[in-house]
Amino acid sequence: MSFQAYLDAIEEKTGKTPRVLVDEAKQRGYDKADVKAGVIVDWLKNEYGLGRGHAMALVHVIKKGPKISTKHVGSDGSHRDATDTLWLDGKATRPA
Repeated sequence: MSFQAYLDAIEEKTGKTPRVLVDEAKQRGYDKADVKAGVIVDWLKNEYGLGRGHAMALVHVIKKGPKISTKHVGSDGSHRDATDTLWLDGKATRPA
């Protein structure tokens, strides 16, 4: 599953765009360097029912922003993404 596919699945499950969830995390202070991933994963599990893999994809965005490594962009693997910048504003508004 690609990084973007994880974020799309999170939107489907929670009804919230990744950007809204990132904003919620920032309001809670979860974007701070000293906050461990496990704290964020527990919040996403308890509040939204997300599993570890989906939560960790969102942890990356919360901590590092929407840029991802180019190593999977255009690759043939199952984790390939079309671009190195993730779309956070919802599937319906993603450019073609």
